[in-house]
Amino acid sequence: MIFVTLFPLWVVLKTAITPAKDLFAESTRLFPSSPTLINFERVLGFLSLEQNQAAGGSGAVINFAHALRNSLLFTACVVIFQTFFSALAAYAFARLKFPGRDLIFFLFLSATMIPGVVLFIPNFILMRDLGWLNTFQGMVAPYVLMAPFAVFFLRQFFLSMPKELEEAAYLDGASPFYIFWRLVLPLSKTPIATLSILTAIATWNEFFWPYIVARGDEWQVITVALKAFQSQSPQGGADWTGIMAATSLAIIPVIILLVVLGRQVVESLQFSGVK
Repeated sequence: MIFVTLFPLWVVLKTAITPAKDLFAESTRLFPSSPTLINFERVLGFLSLEQNQAAGGSGAVINFAHALRNSLLFTACVVIFQTFFSALAAYAFARLKFPGRDLIFFLFLSATMIPGVVLFIPNFILMRDLGWLNTFQGMVAPYVLMAPFAVFFLRQFFLSMPKELEEAAYLDGASPFYIFWRLVLPLSKTPIATLSILTAIATWNEFFWPYIVARGDEWQVITVALKAFQSQSPQGGADWTGIMAATSLAIIPVIILLVVLGRQVVESLQFSGVK
C-alpha cells in the first residue's frame, strides 16, 4: 500500500530531476543516471530565456516563486479567518441559547449538500459587480467566512467540553466572548490545529475559483500557474520536466504538513466522528 501511494510521487520527483534530453531515453529506469536541479532553477526563474531553452525548456515564462508566494498568502488568509469565524459559530451553536438554534444549525449543515460548483456563477457575478476580479480580496472572499464542515467539526468538540468551567467563569462576571477567547479557544488547540491543516490542504489545492477570478500574473496561485505553464508550451508539446519540477514545489508543503501532523489529523477526525 505504501509503495502504491508513494510511487506516483517518486515518478513526479524523478521526472523533475531528470535532464530534459534524457527524459524519454530513461523513462523505464527507476533512478535518473544524471540527476540535476536545473529544472527547479528554470521554473523558479533563476535562468535566462536562452539558458532555459538550452536546458530543454519550451520557453514558457511563469514566475513560480511569485505563484508560491500568492498560494501561501491565499492559504494563510483563508485558514486564519475561516477557522476563527467557524469557531465563533460553532461555539454559539454548542453553548449559547437562542430561538431556533437547532433549526438554524440544521439549515446551515444542509448547505453541505449543495455542490460547490453551483455557487461559482453567483459568486463570480458578485465579485464582478464589486469590481474585485483579478484582486486578492475577490479570490479569498468566498472562503474567509464560515464553512459548514468546520462549524460541525468544532461544535462536536465544544459539546464534549465540561460546562462547569464556563459556568464558573459566568459566576465571575465573564462575558460569552471573553469565555470563548480566554477559556474555550486555549482548550481547543488540537481540533483547531486539525481543522487548520485540513483547510490549508484544501485551499492550497484549490484551482477553479482562482482560475476564473484571479488568472492574471499579479495574484496567480501555484495551481493556476501550472495550468498557464502547460498551455504556453509551443505546439502542444508539454515541458514535462518543468511541469514536474513545479508540481514538486507545489506538493512539498502538503507533504510536510501530513508527515508532521498527519497522526493528529486522523485522531481528531475519529474523535469528532464518534460524538
